[in-house]
Amino acid sequence: MADKARLYLFGIARNGIRKNMSQIAHRIPDATPDNLQNFISDSKWSARAVMDRVAQQVNEQIGNPMDACIILDECAIAKKGEKSVGVARQWLGSEGKVDNGQVGVFAALCKNADASLIDARLYLPKEWTDDPDRCRKAGIPEEFLTFKTKDEIALDMVRHAREAGINFGWVDADAGYGKGLTFMKELHTMGEIFMVDVHSDFNVFLKPVKPYLPVKEETTVGRTPSRYRVDQHPVRVDNWAKRQPQSAWKKIAVRESTKGVLEYEYLTLDCWIWEKDTMNVYRWRLVVRRNPETKSDYKYSLSNSEKTVPLQRLAYMQAQRYWVERTFEDAKGECGMADYEARGWNAWHHHMALVLLAQSFLLDERILNRDAVPLLSCADVVELLAATLPSKNMSLTEIEAAMEIRHRKRQQAIDSAFKCQGAL
Repeated sequence: MADKARLYLFGIARNGIRKNMSQIAHRIPDATPDNLQNFISDSKWSARAVMDRVAQQVNEQIGNPMDACIILDECAIAKKGEKSVGVARQWLGSEGKVDNGQVGVFAALCKNADASLIDARLYLPKEWTDDPDRCRKAGIPEEFLTFKTKDEIALDMVRHAREAGINFGWVDADAGYGKGLTFMKELHTMGEIFMVDVHSDFNVFLKPVKPYLPVKEETTVGRTPSRYRVDQHPVRVDNWAKRQPQSAWKKIAVRESTKGVLEYEYLTLDCWIWEKDTMNVYRWRLVVRRNPETKSDYKYSLSNSEKTVPLQRLAYMQAQRYWVERTFEDAKGECGMADYEARGWNAWHHHMALVLLAQSFLLDERILNRDAVPLLSCADVVELLAATLPSKNMSLTEIEAAMEIRHRKRQQAIDSAFKCQGAL
């Protein structure tokens, strides 16, 4: 089995090709579409065990209880048809629209400019979990047949990382996870420090609030009040931020980029968030960022960091979420993340486990060679690998035979599609 894993890794770490099984088999010696498909779809090795080992390797390189963070995000991949596990019409962030596809929830470990994915879990929409027979046909284990939101999956990943001993100081997530209080409240209850983006219409209170139950007057007809209220009115975070004078903003450099030092203007506010209809009130910190030149492009985040944490540190924590987008770019561009040909549950997780393994190798190489080649990128490493990895030297006859096989399979797919249309 290790030999098949090696062939697959050789393929997804290969530049210049679309990293699906037919292309890998076309380039890598001893690889065939059938043996790769069997390895990804049908073999019994544990994707979870591989991901956990990858997480430990990345942790050894960049894990840190103060300066590293876990970044949670989702990655969508458009898919046609309805048989691929988890596929449904849903919001695909990478496409910027609702379309047919699969969505995975991912965790990356990040420290400064170093980041690598360490966990991947497929999101199953309710139309899947409400249909157990469909799930079983896709090979989904019984323990995953209960519906879980993306928030719940992400929280499971944080707990799993802690249990595995991964070293990180806080959790970053975008506004998809900050659209309500549930995600942040659970992280707070777990004892995790977080920096979570929120939308511009998120409401906060500028002073402490005390929820209370209204007292029912004896002469009033009707039910005894059971919903808590507060006497203050909340403010939208965007309305508050845009009222602040220029003197309240502080310019902070967050990182170096190819265009020089990247600076934004920041301000912070101690605010109170009330969980409506309950007695729960949280004193958290609002962090606002904007473009210093245009005074636009506002970004809003909430953190449960202590009041003593300086704004410079909060700005750094907020800015780290940028690196998860880079990890997705590298995973797709250099490790074949979106190029898989797999339908079942095991196949999806097997593929992602090997993508994570390939990406952790690229991180290792960049760190190992940093002093000698400080600008070394993942794309550079993959290009260098092309000169060292084994490659098929195919004769014209072999190329024509491989082409004939591809064309035969393609024609079978076309015939099947027309047959299905005719049956409708």
